[in-house]
Amino acid sequence: MRSYSELFRTREFTPLFLSSCFRIAASTVSGLALGTLVYRATGSPLLTGLSMFGPSLAQVVGATTLLSAADRLPPRAAVAGVALVFGLGTAVMAVPGLPVWTVFALLLLLGLVQSFGGGVLWGLLAEILAKEGYLLGRSVFNMMSGLAQITGYATGGVLVVLLSPRVTLLLAAGLYLAAALTARLGLTPRAPRASGRPSVARTWRANARLFSSPERRTLYLLLWVPNGLVVGCESLFVSYAPGRAGALFACAALGMFAGDVTTGRLLPPRIRARLGIPFLLLLATPYLFFVLRPGAAVAAALAALASIGFGASLIQQERLVALVPDELSGHALGLHTAGMLTMQGASAALAGLIAQLASPAAAMTAMAAASIVVTLSLAPSLLRHRVAPPEGQRPEPSAPRGRQSEVNSP
Repeated sequence: MRSYSELFRTREFTPLFLSSCFRIAASTVSGLALGTLVYRATGSPLLTGLSMFGPSLAQVVGATTLLSAADRLPPRAAVAGVALVFGLGTAVMAVPGLPVWTVFALLLLLGLVQSFGGGVLWGLLAEILAKEGYLLGRSVFNMMSGLAQITGYATGGVLVVLLSPRVTLLLAAGLYLAAALTARLGLTPRAPRASGRPSVARTWRANARLFSSPERRTLYLLLWVPNGLVVGCESLFVSYAPGRAGALFACAALGMFAGDVTTGRLLPPRIRARLGIPFLLLLATPYLFFVLRPGAAVAAALAALASIGFGASLIQQERLVALVPDELSGHALGLHTAGMLTMQGASAALAGLIAQLASPAAAMTAMAAASIVVTLSLAPSLLRHRVAPPEGQRPEPSAPRGRQSEVNSP
């Protein structure tokens, strides 16, 4: 599969794509509205960042308890159900007078749901397109995400000013419900990819199997940590420039869009494979300049430049998909998503704490420096693993006796 037209001619790709469009738009609009509400109520950069990215912390709980559901639930029902739960939860958060602790309790609950929802979504995408089409399909989803975020943050900023954060949350809830309806009507029924009931034990066994490969371990760390630390920088946009946060988020999304187009469509595979580490360095370096406390226009340009580096995620995901057995594709991609979002939530909390003690600009600089250090520390390990045979020619590392059968046993 080599062109975008082939993608959209593939059965089920378009409804899955449209459902995700609605979901990402809802997430960006609701995130900005909720962050604004919390900042007005508390004046706290820490709580503001947590309101936008903190629910991701619940992903670590889901990744260790619920993730086996990603391959053991009917995909159509699961995709539609997750969107429906998010729509209802977002509508509840719009209720006037709702205590801040209740809002955070709801956000954590939604984070638990999303911990396996990402695995269901990306596992279904890999099933629809097969492994050879996954990179191109995921790049289109990432580009859509960038455009939806640009539109969502820009529109959300206007709606928050012209209407109110609570009305904006209700509109976001409507978008989530549209996502659920599109998935329910547009996707066809499919059987789960793996047999048996979801369980904590199955989740742990599958996680252990995935981490048995040194290269997969390194890929997971690269997918989780460096970009998670940079999202900690983004979580401070509201407190760094309260009146211009929507513009900063939109410019960051524009940079991510440019990086995804370049990585997924323009770069030849041989060159693309070598750019994972350079892209991660690009992702963090521009935020070092926030130590100078640039104005909103320069800050937006730096955020856009940095976000081109998010293209590194596509490169690492392509390699990860090639190293994962089909019956664990949803679990493996869900583990990537859950770990990534968990790190984003932890980084938002850490960045908010540093901002409370120092300033948002100082916190963003510190998080960027940490991201660079982690990337440079992991790069030698990745290069050592890449000396191994090409994709498809290396067997999966052997597991202890019985582990392979236990993963899919009823």
